[in-house]
Amino acid sequence: MSQTLLPNIIDFIARIDPFDQLPAQLQQGIAQTVRISYLGQGESLPFDIDAQERYLYIVRTGALEQRMSNGVLRAKLGPDDLFGFTFLASTPGNPADCYNVTAIDDTLLYQIPHSKLKQLLHEHPQYANLFAAQARERLQSALNVVWSDNDKGLFMRRVSEIHSGKIAVVDENMSIQQVAREMRLNCRSSTAVVMAAGELVGLITDRDMTKRVIAEGFDITRPIREVMTPNPVTIHPDDLVLKAASLMMQHNIRGLPIVRDHQVLGLLTTSHLVHNHRVQAIFLIEKIKYCESIEALSALTVERQAIFEALVEGNVPGENIGQVMALIMDAYCHRLLQMGETLYGPPPCDYVWLTAGSQARNEVHMFSDQDNAIIMADEATEQDRHYFLQLAKLVVEGLDSCGYPLCSGNYMASVHKWCQPLRIWQAYYHKWVTNPEYDKLLNASVFLELRALHGNKELCNQLQQHLYSLIAQHPVFLRALTRDSIATQPPLGIFKNLVLEKNGHDTPVLNIKRYALTLIIDLARIYGMAAGCTQTGTEERFLYAHQHQVLSEESYKNIIGAYRFVLRIRYLHQLNALKQGLQPNNLIRPDQFGSFERKHLKDAFRIIGDLQDFAKLRFIKE
Repeated sequence: MSQTLLPNIIDFIARIDPFDQLPAQLQQGIAQTVRISYLGQGESLPFDIDAQERYLYIVRTGALEQRMSNGVLRAKLGPDDLFGFTFLASTPGNPADCYNVTAIDDTLLYQIPHSKLKQLLHEHPQYANLFAAQARERLQSALNVVWSDNDKGLFMRRVSEIHSGKIAVVDENMSIQQVAREMRLNCRSSTAVVMAAGELVGLITDRDMTKRVIAEGFDITRPIREVMTPNPVTIHPDDLVLKAASLMMQHNIRGLPIVRDHQVLGLLTTSHLVHNHRVQAIFLIEKIKYCESIEALSALTVERQAIFEALVEGNVPGENIGQVMALIMDAYCHRLLQMGETLYGPPPCDYVWLTAGSQARNEVHMFSDQDNAIIMADEATEQDRHYFLQLAKLVVEGLDSCGYPLCSGNYMASVHKWCQPLRIWQAYYHKWVTNPEYDKLLNASVFLELRALHGNKELCNQLQQHLYSLIAQHPVFLRALTRDSIATQPPLGIFKNLVLEKNGHDTPVLNIKRYALTLIIDLARIYGMAAGCTQTGTEERFLYAHQHQVLSEESYKNIIGAYRFVLRIRYLHQLNALKQGLQPNNLIRPDQFGSFERKHLKDAFRIIGDLQDFAKLRFIKE
């Protein structure tokens, strides 16, 4: 290798995980062993099982796909991705895990000889787990750290903190040539968003220009709408960068327009997502995408647990933990729905898969159960419903196999009642809101948080608009909801020998969900709806209510502080259970609390009780 290339290779390796965790001297030593190879599009990488030398590969530029010997897709790889770990555990003539690699674009590879890497790991065994043949071991190694505020990484930040404001905004009727000029000369942006009547309708990148215009000899005087990508995926500026990265992988895209209230604020691209941040949820989501069976999905549960443990041990904010775990649960749902549609054929009519409860609020924890439903288009037939019930059964049972328990109240899409056309769902809400008796109120409370996950999301939008309209017209519903929520009081006397519940061993326990978290979630729902909030998250609802003068600043700050503290107590309890090999739950023995926890739990319970009193005065007209 030419010594003139060495500085560039060292600089590149130093920012790629796991090499970024090695000292500079070892990074330089590895860089000196690198061999450079090139694969043209369609070329395969020759793997000789009898070869005396094998390699760890880094994709410098281009794209590859890995397929198992039976043709099943193993993974798709792009710039900065590594492969060849499994061959570290193999010996000539006895491959550990045989697969074929083919370039799907022209590809430049860096090759690190296994012999050199093994020598380095033998001399420095403290780094061996970083290059373990099993992905699970590499993941665990990366997660066996406590993240400080600086180490939580890029993916825990908001999109608004890192995006670029440089993006070309063009009209759908502009010519291809005009748009290219705008991108190059005026904005110096590789991407343009295409607008029509003030709405975002498309996206075009410089790579699209190359593939769809230049390569095809397309007339550059034609309007840009003829070559743009329509209905592009977008991201909100307040979303986590982790969510943006997940969307990029899910849809195989390299850029996301950042949109708030139909206004394009900027662009987030893959170049913004540096690779030396070790939030492993992204890699788990990628693995989920390529699983071909429920058994393979279920096998990833241990990695999901490792991520949860690392987030809690790293003191990552509870809101972010819930969002990360919700992204993972969403990925399981997406993959199971894809498997079902492959098995049973394409859907016979429009539908949308809905999540409810903690998943809809993006507040998933390690033992969240599943609440879901299906809305079918109004023209759906009884035969169509049979298809969707079959699909739902596969997804619901698959989620259960992956560690998301069945809903004890049977609020699941596989239940006939919760797999209905839009008109029936609208009738449900009309009955619940206009006549909020106890059983109807219970049903309504489960489905007051909905999030469209898969399918025609407009069906969900129509249902939610119907719900908000009904709530505005029938204040009796909010009063009934408030009465129901304040019927349970926080245990202000819990540490004065008051026994709230007993577990199976007749031991006094505090149900942190029933007597704290559920009360806070209920209050957020009430205050949010009173303010007209359409968001589903607990903190989002309180913030919206505060911003719209429904909740005072003092009450807002108090309840948010209480919520975050109680959430942290719950996460730590779940973490301790997992560490002991026990099934996590919400039941905590009061004698497990120290003076610090006792003091702050008392404060949290008092804050919850105060807000319940305020809600009673504000929303219940005696």
